Amino acid sequence: MTTNPLITLAQAADSWRSCDMPAPVLHDARRAVLDWFAAMLPGCTEGPAPALARVLHAARGEGAAISYVDGSCGHARHAALLNGVASHTAEFDDIFRDGGYHPGSPTISAALAVAQSEGATAQAFYRAVIGGYEVGCRIAIALQPSHYRNWHITATVGTMGAAVATAMLKGCGADGIGNAIAIASSFAGGHQENLQGQGMTKPLHCGHAAEAGVLAGLAAAAGVTGSPDSLHAAHGYAAATSDTTGNWDAGLQGLGEWTPISRMTFKNHGCCGHIFPTLDGLRAVQAQRPFGPEDVAHIAVQGYGPTAAICDRLRVDSAADARFSVQYCAAALLHLGGVRLDAFTPASLARADLRAFMPKVTVTADPQIAAAYPARRQARLIITFTNGDVVTHFQPTRKGDPDDPLTDTDLFEKFAELTSGVLDPKVAGGLRDRIMLSDDVPSRVALLPCNGPEPDLHNPQG
Repeated sequence: MTTNPLITLAQAADSWRSCDMPAPVLHDARRAVLDWFAAMLPGCTEGPAPALARVLHAARGEGAAISYVDGSCGHARHAALLNGVASHTAEFDDIFRDGGYHPGSPTISAALAVAQSEGATAQAFYRAVIGGYEVGCRIAIALQPSHYRNWHITATVGTMGAAVATAMLKGCGADGIGNAIAIASSFAGGHQENLQGQGMTKPLHCGHAAEAGVLAGLAAAAGVTGSPDSLHAAHGYAAATSDTTGNWDAGLQGLGEWTPISRMTFKNHGCCGHIFPTLDGLRAVQAQRPFGPEDVAHIAVQGYGPTAAICDRLRVDSAADARFSVQYCAAALLHLGGVRLDAFTPASLARADLRAFMPKVTVTADPQIAAAYPARRQARLIITFTNGDVVTHFQPTRKGDPDDPLTDTDLFEKFAELTSGVLDPKVAGGLRDRIMLSDDVPSRVALLPCNGPEPDLHNPQG
């Protein structure tokens, strides 16, 4: 490595503040923000965000940043925290495949809160989102795959992506953005037990990353400095959280030639992305040979490391467990026709037929498939039918990945579906158009009365 990665990444983010904006990249940024709202709004009414909104209401502070969880306006840190938690609750947030990282949840939560607080233009907001993705996704590449063994990379690297977006919106140049990254690297945490284990902490990882990133960006804008060697030094972040001081040649490869926000995966299923190849493979086999759950004797899933290490779970006690269970999600797909929000309702979780089907699914790691991870997320399915037939199917990618992307129409349908129980359809359509077509920063929307506190629409902010 011949360059300092922190300085190089800070300069790259700074360039997005004033460069000629390619129309396709701006469109990709709008898609990312729309997908963030689709993932975030269901989390306003379920999971830990509503409880946090109640207990933290008195500490919201002064400001114009909107918490969509309760409709209140307050300080950017408060809104970033609550919206960040909400946006990672339903497990529909975007993925940067090469880094195994969900950049939207922390980065957009922070950027939108700061943009609203600062009265920023839409152009500045989208540029900050692009810059935050640029830095966070490339740090994720440099840390993987060993970082993910013990650390939840969205919780950790997301802090730095959020800090970059904040610093950009505060008008920082490359030096200030670099300080924001350095400061954020000291705030970044979130371990795998609270991702894989019991409890409701996982969404809090992303809320904390967004809030801590805002703090780091604000500190940098106020003149607080950090070590420029924070990422790659012998005692720096990469060394502390991975097996090396970082694969920065990989992380910086193609810098200036392509930008991560144009290589995003948008989720087509409401569960862990490591399960997607299995679900897509089942659909592919059904398209060739229609079958139902009653026709299946056994499904052997061969995947990569995290498919088995994280998602091979027969014990499912909650919706959070179910979203990380290959067995449950395969049963839901075959019994319900899809793995969206309905698959994780109490009624679906209690279905005896889904539970009875789950032991028919076994999961192992395949060395060849594992060798292609993380650049490729693949699975091999060996389906044994009750009549004795055996079908083997290799699934080379996931629907929604850059090589098989969701179209705008697909994304709009996903947005309409995920917001249907939270927003009036006309309100949802207006929000979609504002994001995709207008030059305004997205602002307040009213949740349906049955799904949460009504926002204070008399407050002129937002």
